[in-house]
Amino acid sequence: MATATAVVETTVRRTFKAFEYRDFRLMWVGACTSSVGTWMQIVAQGWLIYKLSHSARLLGLNEFLGGFPILLLSLVGGVIADRVERRRILLASQYIQLASAGTLTLLVATGTIHVWQILCLSLVSGFAQAFGGPAYSALIPTLVDREDMPNAIALNSIQFNLAVAVGPALGGMTYARFGAAWCFGLNTVSFLAPIIALTMITSRFMPQKTTNSMMSSFLEGIQFVHKQSAMKALIFLAFAMTFLSMPLRTFFPVFVTDIFHRGPETFGWLSSFMGIGSIAGSLLIASLGNFRHKGRVAVLMMICLGGTITAFAMSRSLLLSYAVVLLVGFAMMTVFATVTSLVQLIVADHMRGRVMSVYNAAFRGGMPMGNLASGWLVPPFTAPQVLAVNGLLLVLLAGSFFVTRSRVTAL
Repeated sequence: MATATAVVETTVRRTFKAFEYRDFRLMWVGACTSSVGTWMQIVAQGWLIYKLSHSARLLGLNEFLGGFPILLLSLVGGVIADRVERRRILLASQYIQLASAGTLTLLVATGTIHVWQILCLSLVSGFAQAFGGPAYSALIPTLVDREDMPNAIALNSIQFNLAVAVGPALGGMTYARFGAAWCFGLNTVSFLAPIIALTMITSRFMPQKTTNSMMSSFLEGIQFVHKQSAMKALIFLAFAMTFLSMPLRTFFPVFVTDIFHRGPETFGWLSSFMGIGSIAGSLLIASLGNFRHKGRVAVLMMICLGGTITAFAMSRSLLLSYAVVLLVGFAMMTVFATVTSLVQLIVADHMRGRVMSVYNAAFRGGMPMGNLASGWLVPPFTAPQVLAVNGLLLVLLAGSFFVTRSRVTAL
């Protein structure tokens, strides 16, 4: 009995190892609180756009505008993250997003909201995230020792997906009972949590002095990625995954309204079940630590991801759809956590901001491009048909990595 207890304690300690670092705990709590608010807003914003316009294309355009600045400017943000103290960049990003959410709250509360205003504010937030994202991705690994980096990345994924599980459900219930303004207002307040955390952490990134120009530093990061064939393959996988899988979550309002004939609470629960699955995937990766064959696991789970997306598209049962999105979230987060760990382990710290900006540009850039493309295809072909094809393409793409014996499967 004592032995079994010791094994459990060892497993739990290994799973949550990064929480032993104070600065990591502070950032985790701050980011999780903000992410809950963000997902409340995502649910309310998507439902509000579809309610005002009943347009799948505008849903896709909203996601595109929120993500396009990340694709456009993330590489520049990465260069800055290697030249400027990363905490300052993150603080500026949080203040801008707080102001954007606050503006949206006032517009909805005063009854002067229009779809074009929502789209413009999504663009503003996207610009802030284009610089904050690389800084955050580069900051997190510096808060823990190198050997605990994969665990920190997995636990960081858990905070995001814990928010995905909690935020949409809260957002759906809040929207249904109190209205969209409350969702946007609570998101505004939630940005105070990471701002407070950033002022409390003691870790500082002191950039190396360099005489290189911004352009030279930018090209140095691109060259580093280009010389690493495995890195290029990982970045391509990240882009393909988000391009083909993220439209599933974007078009939940279409399925809820047109297929299941339900309201915003059902929309919230679908997103929450997906988040619960993601938490399970993150916990699994965290418990495994720095395990072998990460690349092979990532490719196998991408095949599962494609299959479950196709299954959701074909389902006409709400209960079955809840079960399927659990598996979607599990597979998606397993792929994300393993691929991100591989990228972080390959790159040196002085290059981390630039390389992670390339990775973020691919990972986050796939979202707006995929949502825009799928949004234009939904009206002529229907959402189920488009998502079913997306899932099949993911299966074929991941399968090709095994057939060709890619460098990724050897990692």
